[in-house]
Amino acid sequence: MKLLPILSLVAAAAALPATNDIAPRASMSKVDGLKFNIDGVTKYYAGTNSYWMPFLTNDNDVDVIMGHLQTAGHKILRVWGFNDVKTVPGSGTVYFQSFSGSSATINTGANGLQRLDAVVKAAEKHGIKLIINFVNNWTDYGGMAAYYSACGVSSNAQWYAAAKCQTMYQAYIKAVISRYRTSTAVFAWELANEPRCNGCQTSVLTNWIRQTSDYIRSLDSDHMIAIGDEGFGLTGDGSYPYQSGEGLDFAANLALPNVSFGTFHLYPSSWGTTNAWGNGWITAHAKICAQLNKPCLFEEYGVATDHCTVESDWQKTSLAAKDSGMAADLFWQLGDTVKSTGQQTSNDGNTIYYGTSDWTCLVDNHVKAIG
Repeated sequence: MKLLPILSLVAAAAALPATNDIAPRASMSKVDGLKFNIDGVTKYYAGTNSYWMPFLTNDNDVDVIMGHLQTAGHKILRVWGFNDVKTVPGSGTVYFQSFSGSSATINTGANGLQRLDAVVKAAEKHGIKLIINFVNNWTDYGGMAAYYSACGVSSNAQWYAAAKCQTMYQAYIKAVISRYRTSTAVFAWELANEPRCNGCQTSVLTNWIRQTSDYIRSLDSDHMIAIGDEGFGLTGDGSYPYQSGEGLDFAANLALPNVSFGTFHLYPSSWGTTNAWGNGWITAHAKICAQLNKPCLFEEYGVATDHCTVESDWQKTSLAAKDSGMAADLFWQLGDTVKSTGQQTSNDGNTIYYGTSDWTCLVDNHVKAIG
């Protein structure tokens, strides 16, 4: 989902140590056939997205919200592991990496990756499993565009293939993975949020996905790896999402050896399709995942109105395919009230707030249906 930036909500927190304890391989989340195994249990799972959680600056706020997810029965939370800037912001504003001239500097300070440390620590405490994403296709929180001047390109299409850009990107990946390499709170590493290469041959992204997933696997033999794509480029009704105009071939990318499972998103209002169309979109991906013997994660979905009616229908379709390709779904996006300020988190129109009637429908009732 394309986002608007938010400001830091509260004062900067004290530093947290990176996770260093060694965990046994058996305790890591993993693929089990067409499903996921989390903490030894193989089943269909529910979860959500929170791009903003690593940007909160109060540890207790993070802990309280993570506790709400645990109480609700959610197990998977997708967060931004990136926050790139072209100029260093003022004191107290969170950022993870800055670019100046032809160099990149990773911020490991209290307003840098120590904020992601707090999220991982809270996830470990509450049994939540994190999908951590490394870069954005969009310019929100910097994205690939933040790299342009430093690595000498002017488009995302060039970024994917430019050696200097990829060297910087891989250095950032290594820095993040090294902090949480042994953490059982990591569900999967994710290459990018909604990578696209408009008008490109699909080989551009397939080659980049192969290169990056192979690199991540060289650093970490235990955690799963995903792409973070919208699921474009597959056989269907010929509508925009099924086409390969954004440079994606869903099956070819999923078939790569170090891609652990498939991801796809669903935003009919942005794609010129109908809400009812979404059910076929779900089953079309499940079919390919089953053919390739890898699980499908329905990773983002949302509408601006009638959340319960529309999104619960999609949830039911996904859950009905739990034995034929579908393994989990994560609605976009989590909303809550920040305890230290009393303020609500970002509302992009798709937000489902903790404790509301929409939450009852899309979280409480859905978790009960999963069983």
